[in-house]
Amino acid sequence: MSRFLDQLSEFLAARKGLLPLIGLGFILLNLILQFFSHGWIAQTNLFLHLGLILAVLGFLLARAL
Repeated sequence: MSRFLDQLSEFLAARKGLLPLIGLGFILLNLILQFFSHGWIAQTNLFLHLGLILAVLGFLLARAL
């Protein structure tokens, strides 16, 4: 587990903007789903919440690394 976390931190240290971009992609996916879908994912804004959490976590990790 420790080795995995070391490799993950090295990977993310070189790509500081990757997690916020993925989070932004989830937020845009949620916007598209709002227009074209009426299922429970669109009603609960699942990708909006996941994208926001991932983007904030990415900004915090980028600052720490």
